[in-house]
Amino acid sequence: MMVRDIRRSVSMGGACVLSLLSLAGCDLAPAYHAPHYVIPTTWEGQAPFGVAHPMDDSIRAGWWTRFGDPQLDTLEAQATDHNGDLQAASERFLQARSIVSEARSDLLPHFGLAFGGSNNKSSAERLFRYKGPITDSDEFYGGMASWEPDFWSSIRNRIRLQKDFAQEQAAEYAAARLSLQSELATDYFTLRGLDAQAAIYTQSIGYYEESLRVTRTRLADQAASRLDVARAENQLYTTQAHLLDIQAQREVMEHAIAVLVNVAPSAFHLPADSHLNATRFALSPAMPSELLQRRPDVAMSERQMAQANRSIGIARAAFYPHVSFHMDGGFDDNGFNLANLANSMWSYGATVTMPVFEGGLRRAQLQQSWSAYRETRDHYRVTVLNAFRDVEDGLSRTNRLDGENGRLRAAVGAASQTQDITMNLYKGGLAAYLDVLIAQVSTLDARIQQVEVQTRYLQAQIGLIRACGGGWDAAQLPAPNSLFSVDPLQYSGLHNARATGDVPAPHTHGADPDDNLTGPVLSPTLENH
Repeated sequence: MMVRDIRRSVSMGGACVLSLLSLAGCDLAPAYHAPHYVIPTTWEGQAPFGVAHPMDDSIRAGWWTRFGDPQLDTLEAQATDHNGDLQAASERFLQARSIVSEARSDLLPHFGLAFGGSNNKSSAERLFRYKGPITDSDEFYGGMASWEPDFWSSIRNRIRLQKDFAQEQAAEYAAARLSLQSELATDYFTLRGLDAQAAIYTQSIGYYEESLRVTRTRLADQAASRLDVARAENQLYTTQAHLLDIQAQREVMEHAIAVLVNVAPSAFHLPADSHLNATRFALSPAMPSELLQRRPDVAMSERQMAQANRSIGIARAAFYPHVSFHMDGGFDDNGFNLANLANSMWSYGATVTMPVFEGGLRRAQLQQSWSAYRETRDHYRVTVLNAFRDVEDGLSRTNRLDGENGRLRAAVGAASQTQDITMNLYKGGLAAYLDVLIAQVSTLDARIQQVEVQTRYLQAQIGLIRACGGGWDAAQLPAPNSLFSVDPLQYSGLHNARATGDVPAPHTHGADPDDNLTGPVLSPTLENH
């Protein structure tokens, strides 16, 4: 296998000899094509999010606005603009673009200047002193130039590899942004679910306090036992303890949201809202064949495969001669009469290097590059399969949780009715307090469970949107020729590169508005919402 690959490389090199004079270069990287897998034509899961044809049902950027919650819209905008992790991802993309420009610099000639001088004195008593002055001076200035023609496209493949890496970083930014947006929406609806549970516990505590009052009155009238009072007290105190636990969970979730929007937790507060009634909307997941273009993680994996393919070309180029040209020149004199032809100096030449025997180093590197490429293909396949699984999981969850939520709403109605009837019978002496207690526990459990399932349903909606890419598309990746961060002759505007693709430009140099971690996030209108 390795001998055949080396022979193939040698034959490709021979075919490129005629291109040496033109300096066009010969690309030794294999022809790259992303794998085309046999994939399903549709999704197995059936849900309220089944395949729909109107374009209004497709997932688009700003998907969270379709939940119809102004506070969520404001938080998402704040997080997208100021979240530190997301800004760090954009800086990594800028660094990758700078590396692209660095790699391109090797294609161009390099020029430099050198100048200097010295004043020297030797000891008059030194051994073997020659006749002549013991002091002298030396001044020189000159220039140097070097260039390496890219006969085997080693430099070009490094540039292409870095472009692929920069595109991978752009996809990573999109993945980080989608993760942030979905995590914020999930945390937000989790907090609202806790608000709803707190409201239920508060209502139940008021109901249990009334039950305890009624039971104590009946005990005073000798119509109830002390056991009934103890049961009523236990139910009340246990529910009060559950409320404190929910309030603690709510505060912790609020702190998590504060960090996501780049605000100190102590300076952040979301007013409670017990209405967990986000707008439900139709949604059309992309077809399986389209999902490969919608998921940032799939695009990242594919770009990694393209980089590994370019590495093979670089490893192959190492088998062939490398040529470089250099030229140096200037003036040197022991005084300031430098601009004199007699004091000039110069040299020019070319260097050709070619490996002859290195103990198998080049062959091992080529073998490693092929193995690394196959590894990225394997990783890409697993990434695609996981993407399909995420969508199928989302469809299954939304379908089952939607049906479960409907059943629990009916159960809550029946339990509430049972609780009211049983309490009225107990007040009239026609039912035991144990029946009242059982009805109260069943009602509270049903209400809490219904809120939990409704919260999970909203979280499943967000999870499905995230699994489908959140409205992102691989076409939003920056074009390869737009990835250079600086031009070869650019000497200004070096703090920030121009934005490209859907990755915003980094913050301008100077005062950073994100330095204030106590600034308001929500407008007064939303705080009173």
